[in-house]
Amino acid sequence: MTTSRPLILVTGKLIPHVLKRLAKEFEIREIARPDADLLTPDDREHVRGVAASFLGASAPFIDALPKLEIIASFGVGYDAVDAAHAVQRDVVVTNTPDVLTDEVADTAIALLLNTVRGFGQAERFLRAGQWPQGPFPLSKGTLRGRRIGIFGMGRIGLAIARRLEGFGVAIAYHNRRPVEGVSYTYHATLKDLAEACDTLIDVAPATPETTRAVNADILQALGADGVFINVGRGATVDEPALIEALQARTILAAGLDVFANEPHVPQALIDADNATLLPHVASASQHTREAMADLLVDNLESWFSRGEALTPVPETAAISRKA
Repeated sequence: MTTSRPLILVTGKLIPHVLKRLAKEFEIREIARPDADLLTPDDREHVRGVAASFLGASAPFIDALPKLEIIASFGVGYDAVDAAHAVQRDVVVTNTPDVLTDEVADTAIALLLNTVRGFGQAERFLRAGQWPQGPFPLSKGTLRGRRIGIFGMGRIGLAIARRLEGFGVAIAYHNRRPVEGVSYTYHATLKDLAEACDTLIDVAPATPETTRAVNADILQALGADGVFINVGRGATVDEPALIEALQARTILAAGLDVFANEPHVPQALIDADNATLLPHVASASQHTREAMADLLVDNLESWFSRGEALTPVPETAAISRKA
């Protein structure tokens, strides 16, 4: 390499706005997935930053880049990045919080309404020319009188709760601990929350503690009028248990934007007439994705110009750049 500009590795597919901004300040290499074998030995020795897509960064991948200083991840969730290993390597990891909060919260409300009232089915009914033969069936669900529980009262959870206030529904939540300044009813366990509610909105991150936390017991606790909405992470749900609950009508319906093995969705969910499914689009507007891209690049620029990241994830917040 003959340039003094830091070499940034772009893994997977990121929107063109990322590449356009990166090219102004950095040398760039693009690879289809986070696999060091796709790089030349020289590039592996000189990569100092990674602009990571949803594919993340594993421990072996991190170890294959000896000069790596920062992994800038595209999105709020960073479970695909081995942040614990990054700490051991003194590599800072950043994500893109706040800029997608409103978009995801809007989607959660839209998904909830579509799931409860069956608006998607109603549109398909009209488009199929069935209306002249008679009206669309009355929806079995309604938002009226619902008791809604939010699993994960972070930035997005709070934004969802504030939107729900306008619908006049009861709101409660479960976190590892109560959130200061929040007046909604707190439940110390997810089971307690499910037993107190008939609607559960999952905004929880994927962690060892939340893996398959929404299981058969939680769904059973929601009851036959129960509705489950997930705009968090697919890994937080026991997907086979959810399929069983939908098929057995243990719950009324589910609305899902995330899945356990994306982009592959179980056929049983696709076939379920009481499931509303979206292809992980909660933050997928051009406006919001460009804002996420800007924050990703801003983190890289700040790290290499001022020695500090703007939005480091908690695990790596204490890491500072060495001279």
